[in-house]
Amino acid sequence: MTANPPRSPLVSAADLKEELAGPLPPVLLDVRWQLGGPNLRPAYEAGHLPNAVYVDLDSELAGQAGSGGRHPLPDPEEFGAVMRRAGVSADTPVVVYDGGLGWAAARAWWLLRWTGHPRVRVLDGGLAAWQAGDGPLSAEVTPVSEGDFKPNPGAIGLLDADGAAALARTGVLLDARAGERYRGEVEPIDPVGGHIPGALSAPTTENTGSDGLLLDRDALRARFEGLGVHADTSTPVGVYCGSGVSGAHEVLALAAAGIPAALYAGSWSEWSADPTREVAVGELPG
Repeated sequence: MTANPPRSPLVSAADLKEELAGPLPPVLLDVRWQLGGPNLRPAYEAGHLPNAVYVDLDSELAGQAGSGGRHPLPDPEEFGAVMRRAGVSADTPVVVYDGGLGWAAARAWWLLRWTGHPRVRVLDGGLAAWQAGDGPLSAEVTPVSEGDFKPNPGAIGLLDADGAAALARTGVLLDARAGERYRGEVEPIDPVGGHIPGALSAPTTENTGSDGLLLDRDALRARFEGLGVHADTSTPVGVYCGSGVSGAHEVLALAAAGIPAALYAGSWSEWSADPTREVAVGELPG
């Protein structure tokens, strides 16, 4: 007997339409976000998926910026309170979406998975895919009943700086940032450019097609196999980025390929803030 394939972390716009009309519609979370930009709640209020609840990445899906990075993990109990206010319960499905890039939605997906929610998915292609499929939008902010979700951190892999450094030597550590930041040619945000020694460059932007959708399972597997990551081996895999947001999107892509991976949440913003940690530059892992 063939084992059932793992549940996809994605849902298409067409399938979501059907689920929303069904007997157990998922809770919808709108996580639109702009790096370095203003809060996008006004965009949510102008039009969102019907009954979706807005969640702000900077203030609700991250802790206070500091030595732990620009987007350190939020306090689990505070995160749980945010999710309950948004109507999330332990036994109800959740679908998260953003403006289309997928990074912010993946951050919410990762946090819910890490804290133990078993039924959370990302709308593939986000708001753009929903509108391309003639999905309706609403400007009504609908009150929701409080959920009962209680976070239980540790359901999926999390790395700290030392763990990321070790994994770069003993497994595969992927750097999800743009290649020029990995190589140290430019660094627009953090104190120094370059990468964690031993990490491989794997920009998460290469996990999506021109339509904004994640590549299909076979294409993702082929991509990661080219980086030495195979779905049928036990080699541990980790991912980092600038501050733990786009890295969550790469973890999502790996999950869609059937490959579990841990996230170094502090990422380069934490690593580069510590002058005692080594920095590699150039195309080679170093």
